Amino acid sequence: MDVHVYAIPLRNRFRGVTVREGVLLRGPAGWGEFCPFDDYSDTESVPWLLSALESANEGWPAPVRDRIEVNTTVAVVPPERAFELVRASGARTAKVKVAAPEVGLADDCERVAAVRDALGPDGAVRVDANGAWDVDTAVTAIRQLDRAAGGLQYVEQPCAGLDELAAVRRKLDVPIAADESIRRADDPLRVAVAEAADVAVVKVAPLGGVRRALRVAEACGLPCVVSSAVESSVGLAAGVALAAALPELGYACGLGTLSLLTRDAARPSLGPVDGYLPVLTEPPQPDPDDFPAADEATTRRWLDRLERVRALAQDQG
Repeated sequence: MDVHVYAIPLRNRFRGVTVREGVLLRGPAGWGEFCPFDDYSDTESVPWLLSALESANEGWPAPVRDRIEVNTTVAVVPPERAFELVRASGARTAKVKVAAPEVGLADDCERVAAVRDALGPDGAVRVDANGAWDVDTAVTAIRQLDRAAGGLQYVEQPCAGLDELAAVRRKLDVPIAADESIRRADDPLRVAVAEAADVAVVKVAPLGGVRRALRVAEACGLPCVVSSAVESSVGLAAGVALAAALPELGYACGLGTLSLLTRDAARPSLGPVDGYLPVLTEPPQPDPDDFPAADEATTRRWLDRLERVRALAQDQG
């Protein structure tokens, strides 16, 4: 199988990462992307490989729509920069990262207020805490952020555990979305059973591919938002394929993340135009003229990881 290891610097630190790395691999249906973050064990990385192999070997289900509305993602940047990024994006929805350890709640509120100013009163503002808060901290922070936003569409993963999410949900009127509680759970459906969320954030790679993610979305019984894992356009195309195949899609999706990277690894490049992404019939391909190849040590590390995870996937049948 043809493989290419990439390394792409990010424009801003994201989830503690400054360089996004991964592997593009080719099969009979095209290209797939294998790029689990470093904090995923080899066992946890198996679904990421299954997703890549689905794209490369099988392709995707038939779409029911030809374009996908996306939100713009605002990293932990100064308010002035947040305003500029949102204005330039053309999106009607913005997801703002909050609760980073290096900034305080007042800074988060200023950033959220700047995003609201950029979107205007008709835009939608959502925030993502990546499970950083306990229940009491979440309740306090969400109330302040809701005021700063002039109304939040929802708060994504305010706490890490399902019981905590359910407790926050009972205390507030702001809708709660679950992300890590779905993609890193042994049973992704427990979030609905526990009445812990109003919205399910589904990501193709951690759930094992478009078809598996579709089954999770159907079974959880919650409105879904399809989000990326900050991939190149190869991985993003799989997320778009999932969003395109969902029977209902009431929210803008978190697939406009190519702007977080300083460059792409494939073409056509899936950057949104006026807040929308096109639905592709097959994955993009590595750019032969301008591929961001990783250095030798990084390439060896990823190829070794790929082989370890491939062996685990084969053992699991």
